Parts: sequence; C-alpha cells; structure tokens
Amino acid sequence: MKKKSIFLIAATATLYFNNAYAQETPQDSAKVSSIDQIVITGNSNPKKKIESSTAISTFNAKEIQKQNPISAAALLQRVPGFAVETSGGEVGNNLFARGIPSAGAYEFVQVQEDGLPVFEDGALQFANADNFFRVDNSVNRLEALRGGSGSIYANNSPGGLINFITKEGTNDFKGTAKLETGTYGLMRTDLNLGGALIQDKLFFNVGGFYRTDNGIRKTGFKANNGGQIRMNLKYVFDKGYAKVYYKKLDDRNTFFLPIPLVQDGNTLKEFPGFDPNYGTYSYRAISQLNIPQAGGGFFSRNLEDGIHPKVDVLGAEFKYDLGNNFSVLNKTKYTNINMSYTGIFPAGGPKTAANFAQENGIAGNTFQYSLVSNGAMVNPANVQELGFWAIDKQMSNFVNDLQFSYKFDKGSVTAGFYKSNWKSHQYWNWSNILTTATDRPQLLNLVDTSLAPTDKGYSKTYNGVSDMSFLIRDSQIQGSLNDLYFNLDYNITDDLSFNGGIRYSRDFYKGYKVSTTTANLDNSGLTTDGTHSFATTTADDNMAVLGNRYTYWYYDVNKVSYTLATNYKINRENAVYARFSHGFRSPNEEAYYNNIDDLSHIKPVQTNQLEVGYKYYSRTFDIGVIPFYSTLKNLSFTDVYSDGTSENKFANTTNIGVEIEGYTRLFNNILEVTFNGTIQNPKYKDFRGRNADGTAFDYDGNVVRRMPKFYFNISPAVNITKEWRAYVSMNYYGKRFQNEGNTDDNILPSFTEFGAGMSYQLGKIRFAVDGTNIFNTIGITEGDPRSQMDSGTNIRMARPIMGAAARASINLDF
Repeated sequence: MKKKSIFLIAATATLYFNNAYAQETPQDSAKVSSIDQIVITGNSNPKKKIESSTAISTFNAKEIQKQNPISAAALLQRVPGFAVETSGGEVGNNLFARGIPSAGAYEFVQVQEDGLPVFEDGALQFANADNFFRVDNSVNRLEALRGGSGSIYANNSPGGLINFITKEGTNDFKGTAKLETGTYGLMRTDLNLGGALIQDKLFFNVGGFYRTDNGIRKTGFKANNGGQIRMNLKYVFDKGYAKVYYKKLDDRNTFFLPIPLVQDGNTLKEFPGFDPNYGTYSYRAISQLNIPQAGGGFFSRNLEDGIHPKVDVLGAEFKYDLGNNFSVLNKTKYTNINMSYTGIFPAGGPKTAANFAQENGIAGNTFQYSLVSNGAMVNPANVQELGFWAIDKQMSNFVNDLQFSYKFDKGSVTAGFYKSNWKSHQYWNWSNILTTATDRPQLLNLVDTSLAPTDKGYSKTYNGVSDMSFLIRDSQIQGSLNDLYFNLDYNITDDLSFNGGIRYSRDFYKGYKVSTTTANLDNSGLTTDGTHSFATTTADDNMAVLGNRYTYWYYDVNKVSYTLATNYKINRENAVYARFSHGFRSPNEEAYYNNIDDLSHIKPVQTNQLEVGYKYYSRTFDIGVIPFYSTLKNLSFTDVYSDGTSENKFANTTNIGVEIEGYTRLFNNILEVTFNGTIQNPKYKDFRGRNADGTAFDYDGNVVRRMPKFYFNISPAVNITKEWRAYVSMNYYGKRFQNEGNTDDNILPSFTEFGAGMSYQLGKIRFAVDGTNIFNTIGITEGDPRSQMDSGTNIRMARPIMGAAARASINLDF
C-alpha cells in the first residue's frame, strides 16, 4: 500500500508540473508535437497521424539531426517492432520486423525514397537495401510503418514500409551545412541548399555529403570513404506539379563479421589476443588477394574496397487535378547499380595450430607455420581460416506507379497500377586464407616438414591462401511485377473511419545459373614461388571453374493481398484502431538458386497480421500501445555456409507481442523523454525435417533464432537552458538464440548499450558532441550463421557492436 501511494503522489506531481508550467518548446527540443503531424506512407492520401489506422513512427529532419545516427540502421533502432542489428558497420545491417525471421537484410520490409523502392528487392544476396541508401541533410523526414497496409502499397513488404522523404525547395532560400569529426579519424561534411528559381513556381533542392574515416574497428586502412549527391527540381502549376530528381552514390564501406569470443557462464568475454570492441579480422595485412585461375589469368581483389556501390537514380513525379474531385499521380524511377563487394567471413572458429595441421593431413608434430610477409617461422597458439569473399553485382530497376484518386464527402477512393522490371547479375569468387587468430591478423603458410619441398602435398597454402577460388558462382535473377491495387477510406461518422485495401500481384521471376567443375593447377606450368610447381601444394586441389551449361528457371506469383481497418477518434487527443492484413513475400533469391531443379519446394511466404492500437497525442505527451499477432507460412531459411552450401530449410512461425512508443516533456519542458519498446514471443510452428547430413530435427515450439523477446530504447534529455541540451540513451537488447535448436551453447546474452551527448545552440549554429557505446559494452547482435558452433570448446564466433566512439559536429542553418 505504501509503495502504491508513493507512485500515486509521484504521478500527481508530474502531471501538476507538466500542466502548470507548460510553455513553448526550447529551441533545441528533440521532438515536435505529434498531434497535428501528417503522414503519407501506407495511406492513399495525406492523413493526420491520429486518424491513420496504422502503426507508424515519424522523425523529422530536426529529430534526425539531434539523434545524429551513425547509419540508417542506427536510426531505425528507434522504431518499435523493428529489431535492428547494427554491428555490420555503416551498411550491410539487418532488420527484423515484428519477429519475422530471415537470413538477414531487409527481407520483409521495403526501404523507399519518396514512396518508391531504393531497389525492388531489398534482400538479394549481398545487396541489403541499406547498401544503396545514406542518411544525410537532404532527408526531410522518415516515416516507418509496421505491418498494416504495407502489403497494399508495396511488394514483398508484409513487415512494413520505411520511407525516407527528401527535402524540396520553398520560396525562401534555406540551407544547412555541417562539419563533423570523430575519434576514429572521421571527417565528414554535409550540405543542403533549397529555394525558388521562380517564386511560387519553380523550386530546387540539392544536397549530399562526403565522408572518410578509419572505422571504429581498427582495420589499418580507410574503412569508409565516399559520399552522395541528391538534387530535385519541382514546377508547380495551377492544377498540380511536376518534379524530376537525380541521385548519385559512390561510397566504400568495410563490412564487419563475427570475431572469436570466450563463453564464461552467461557472458561472452574477450578471446586472448582479440579486442572485442575494436578488433576485426578485416585488416590491412591480409587485404590483398592475387591468385591464378584454373581457366587462365589471375583473380585480384582488395579488401580495402569493401562494399562499394556505384548508384545512379533518375526519377520523376507528376500530379494533376483532373477536375470533379479526380486526380492522377504518377511516380517513375530508374536505378542502376554496379557494386563490388569484398568481405572477410570466418570459416568457423579459431583452432589450435596442431589441430588445424592435423585436419589438413599433417600427422604428429611435423607442421611448420611461417609468416607470408617475411618468411619468419612462428608458433601461433591458434590459427584462423577466413573466407575471402568477393562478389560483383550489376543491378537495374525501372519502376512506375500510376495512381488515380477520387475524393467525396465521406472519404476517398484510390486505384493504381504498379509496374516494376528489375534485374540482378552476380559473380562470386571465394577463397579461404589462413591467418593468426588475432585482431591484427597476419597471413600464414603451413608446410609438412616430414616431406621435401619438392614432394606432392608439402605445402597446405599458397601465399597464405588455403583454398584457391573454391567457389565460383555466375547467376542472374529478373523480376517483372504487374500489380493492381485499390484502397477505400470512408468516414462513417466524424470520428469513426473505415479503411480497406486490396492488391493483386501478377509477378514473374526468372533466372539462370552457370555450371561449375573442379580443377587444379598441377599441370599448368605455373609455380608457387618461382621454383616449385603447384603439385607441391594442396591449396589448388579444389578450384572451381565455370562450365558452359546454363540452367534456367521460371517462377510465377499470382497472389492477392488485402487489409481491413477501422479507426475511432475518442477526442482530439485519443484514438483507437484495429487492423487485419494478409500479405506475402515472394521466395528470395537464394531459395530459387537452391531449388532450381524443382521449384515446387518453394512457395511465397504468406502472412496474416492482426493489430489493435491505442494512441494519445498532446502537446506534451505522446503514447502508442499496439498489441499484435502474426502467423507466417512457408518461411525459407537460406543462410550460405562457409563452404558455399546453403541452409535451405522451410518453416512456419507465430508471434504475439506489443509495441510501445512514447514521448513526454516534463517540469516546464526541462526534461524530455523518448522511449520505445517491444515485447514479443516469436516461435516456430511445425518446423520438422532433416539436416543435410540426414539427421532429423524437430524445432516445433522453439523460439525463433536471433529474435529477442524484449528490447527497448529510452532517451532522456535535459534542456539545461534554451541553448544547452544534454541527453543519455539506453538501448537494451534481450537474450536470443543463435540456432533453431535453442541450445545453451548458442545463447546470445542480453546487453545494454549507453550513449550520451550534449549540444549548444548559438543562434543558427549548433555545436554537438555525441558518444556511442560509452561504456564499451560487449553487445552481441548475432552469432555466426555461416558456421556451426564448435562443440566441446568455450570459443564462440559472434558479431559485437562497435566499441566506444565520439563525434563532434558544427551545424549551420541559413
């Protein structure tokens, strides 16, 4: 009773101070009121947030500026229902919507720019949607929709829509300029300019950034280097507008993969010789690959090139009032992408020097390791085999969305036709290299001293390469999407509204793969060192060579998605809604490739979602509470293992949960708190079968892998004065299982990451300092899905978040 009284007194005092001393928000306030916010994503027409029967989070340009996210994924961590893994670096991260499992990427959501996809499929192999998008000062706002009407307004998006809306010019010339530096060699500049070329008629906006840094993890080279420019021109006339835009992205980013850690009870700790916060296998000393090919010539690659997309986007948008309450809107865009992708993927965990030698056919103690760099003999405690994975992708996408709308007294009707043609061709060339199991790895050679240097099999490596081009893949996938959609908004009363939508998808997919054979260089006439032939090494024994047999496949999708919802405004500040939606996701690229000889094994993933929600928006307090329930059928698991094979399993899942999102200003606007959280229980259903080795598995009822049951973010900020502002952020990520079996040796522990920062507003100039992971938490977002755990040891391969880092910036608004 005493405890309840204390809580009651505290709550009463909070409301008293909040209402009695409410005033205008300080200049540097983190958030504007949601009560009058207009949203367009997942709706047929712009609509007040409180009147939209969707679960949608919004962030305007100022809010994004205050958060100063290090990547797009870091920004999306602030959205409830989205479990985001940010440990890959600036790009290549993973997002899971409402507990929907996948191999990663953005498989069940669509990332958009101005309502059209960044690329039609955001989960192609090694082509995560965030590879082709960057957050900079040209972004006007973000609208992130979960579930709901996502399947009606986009393809393959039953988990939601992530729509980045860019700035446009106005009659007033405006601009922002930003300079930023950091503790990891960061130098970045952002610039955005917008205004009118002809008052009230012709407007322009141009913006972009350039950035270079060494990376928070110590790579020994420029981990990130590049930038983008984005511009648009908009002409407004009496009955509508026409807009054209262009984007150029040329950026290079290092992709970070799992590192070794030691399991100590329920925690993961540092592996000897490997810094978990700043160490990485992606290091300069192993960055060059140059090996002869069985078909002739050499294959060369530089790890420093990392993920390097070159993206060109040209688009247009046209809206016209046809009269009599009819209007037409057409959006079109062409995207061309050339991307080279180079990353270090561990092939299992570290092994003792003796065990690795034994596994490679050297009995007893007749093994000898040496450094490739200088030939010095070494005796490492542990060695590591690493995949040096190189992928080249050429991608293109033409999309057109034609939409007709009719408004009447009680609502509106929208009908549209969506057409998208896209293609992706990829070439893989993968090798394995041998290094020390340290965070500044050195390339190693391994020989059998019981043999003579001229004997067959004397060496197990070639300049540190243990498996030369063991996997080569040449394949292509194309999509032709032809979708009709219809949406009805109807106001039953002034406060009660109905929304219904349907989308018919007649989509066609096709592709091919090229056969491969194995070969070696024993009779090529080439030498390993200028003297000895390749018969003296085993590194070339299983080289892949492209054949001349093409296997073609075709797959049609004929599906209907639909949604029904109602929204009731209790009053100006309160609303409740309910929505049911049925959607689907076409099979992903790897599923087609793995089942190319019999596509009857794969089916589109079907989703059913039910959500109800309560929203309260006021000038000083926002809250959204959204319980949801979802089921999925035919979900494919397609992780590619270190040996080039794929998981190729299928399952059903269920999930029940609740999303919470809120914001409050307290004590005369001195204290502001933003928070979001998700509680869920995603489980496998009817997940039984056999592994590749023939053993049976039964995962029915197990918790879905990599999914936390509970995660949240809370960020209190104090407006010390109208100029000074300080904040702290806490991000909690609950315990997860790395594998479907939910075994104890595959637990990923919960962790809490803290950030902090301070800003000072001097007129139109803003000074800020932002710190991330300030306590150097070892926070694990994923294990190693490409390799199974080594039983009998306490070594675990996992991918931690980045170590502590700080950034300082100066931003000028003019």
